[in-house]
Order: sequence, then structure tokens, then C-alpha cells
Amino acid sequence: MDAIKIQIPSLSENIRIIESFIDNAKEQYNFTDDIYGNIMIAVTESVNNAIVHGNQSDKSKNVHLSLNLEDNQVKFTIEDEGPGFDYDNLPDPTAPENLEKPGGRGIFLMKNLCDEVSFIDNGKKVILSFYLP
Repeated sequence: MDAIKIQIPSLSENIRIIESFIDNAKEQYNFTDDIYGNIMIAVTESVNNAIVHGNQSDKSKNVHLSLNLEDNQVKFTIEDEGPGFDYDNLPDPTAPENLEKPGGRGIFLMKNLCDEVSFIDNGKKVILSFYLP
């Protein structure tokens, strides 16, 4: 199957476009409510990271999202136009010194909601995989 792709300028209000994209995918592929909930949180979190951290909320830069269905899994690829980041050395949000911090949970959340999370190209591209029942 060909990937379904969209791109949005790096504005936080464009998250609603991503939510509609996921709603349409749910209808098209009959995601269960559990998987749909996990996809919605993980993908919107990843896109928000791409907007805020990757593209520094620069509306002249885009975030690219694609959806691929392969065998029994759905993969979302989120890519920004920023410099990337060191995804192997992120602070642990469950460590006592980080529990009160407002940020730093996005990737932790994604890893807990997805079946697989892969970072490519210095973290400019992330692939979120969900196994379908």
C-alpha cells in the first residue's frame, strides 16, 4: 500500500489537522479504540515535538507525517526540518529529580504507547509502529 502523507507548517494549532488525519485513518482501517487512543496521543506528541523542538516553532519549516500499513502493523513517520537531537541521552522522566519538570515526558510516553519507536537521521525522523490485532 502506498503511504498516505501530509505536511503542516510548524504551528501548534495545526495539531488539529493531525488529529483529523488520525480520525480518518481510524475510519479507513478500523483501529480498535485502544490502538486509536495510543496512536492519537503518541503521534500528536511526536508532531508537537517536531514543531516545538525540531523546527523551533518556525512556521516556514514543515512537519511531514506519513502513514504506512504493513502486514499487521501501522507505521507513522514524523519528520521535521530541524538539526536533530541526541535521543540516546535524554533525561529519565521517572527519575526523582525530573518528576516535577513540566516537559521531558513525550518520548517516554511514545515508547510506552507504541509497539516500536525508531529514530533516524539524528532524530529528525521518528517512526512509531503499532501492531494491529
